[in-house]
Amino acid sequence: MRRAPLRRLWLTLHRWIGLTLGPLLALTALLGALLVVALPLDRAAHPEFFVARSNSSTAPAPLEPLRQRLLAEFGPDTNLTLRPPRQPGDTLWVLVRGPWDGTLYLDPATGAEQGRRGTHEGAYNLLFELHSSLLLEDTGKGILTIAALAYLFLLVTGVVLWWPARWPPSLRIVLDRGLLRGLFDLHRTGGAVLGLLIAVSVFTGAYMAWRPLGGFISTALGQTPAKAPGVPKGTANGPRLPLDDLVARAQAVFPGQPIGYVQVPGRTDRPLRVRFRLADDPHPNGIGSVWVHPVTGELLGVRRWQDMDTGNGAVVVIYPLHTGVLGGVVHQAVTALLGLALAGLGLSGVWLWWRRRAVAAAARSQALSRGTAP
Repeated sequence: MRRAPLRRLWLTLHRWIGLTLGPLLALTALLGALLVVALPLDRAAHPEFFVARSNSSTAPAPLEPLRQRLLAEFGPDTNLTLRPPRQPGDTLWVLVRGPWDGTLYLDPATGAEQGRRGTHEGAYNLLFELHSSLLLEDTGKGILTIAALAYLFLLVTGVVLWWPARWPPSLRIVLDRGLLRGLFDLHRTGGAVLGLLIAVSVFTGAYMAWRPLGGFISTALGQTPAKAPGVPKGTANGPRLPLDDLVARAQAVFPGQPIGYVQVPGRTDRPLRVRFRLADDPHPNGIGSVWVHPVTGELLGVRRWQDMDTGNGAVVVIYPLHTGVLGGVVHQAVTALLGLALAGLGLSGVWLWWRRRAVAAAARSQALSRGTAP
């Protein structure tokens, strides 16, 4: 007798959280699944952005003239992030953040521009911005974080509702008794079987979207969240050293290791950061970093991913786990399928609720027409 009211409470919570946030979760999951295949398709459709025109064996062009040219176009306070070629024949990417936000694709041997796209231009960029922030920047990331946490609650309530009185549970999906029954079994059984795997994808997405979460975890563990070193006060005046010299000083710390990104601030009171893809770093872009004073060339800080606090260092695994690159092609395929599964759970839940209301309304209408309604 006690179980029925409690079950109704769980069902009410599950239903209304699913109806309010389920469509948003479904949309985000569907976009995530599409992103897995959108990147290789984008590369195939736009080789002018990704394939360098010059011979891959040609020595790369110096970076300082490139920096000066870009600042002359976009303004002296523009922040630049350089992504060197990852494979022979790749272009050099420059992420621009200033009066214009977007990415330039350059020939690494000559520095010649092969194309550019704004942050929201192109199908892939639009999909990524929708998936990561709903085109609402930090506000959208906050909304998606709330939706992700709501999914974890949906998972708990769904498992409670599914939990069988006798074990082992039956995982039958009946497809020969109509669409309503078939979708109900798929929604119920699919959520129970795949829910935990989907939760990993949802939680890792929320972890990356809401950066303070890492700091909260480290603080809860009694650790001090890692902070990037700053430029000492009173030392930022004067001309910058050439960008090539600054990068060379950072490379001396990790000789022979590939560079993931070179983050060049527009202002001299902020350090230049070079991220390295070290051999033991699971992150595909590399987290190991060297910070260099842009005016004096002094090394301001060096940090491997193992040196980071737990909350912020976890992104080394969380990012490739969420994107599917941690386990190669198989992992990417599983990630896409889980995204489609979550989208199916969200949409099927809404459809089941609407369909049952329609069936109940039709039954009441028939009862009224026959004069048998209570």
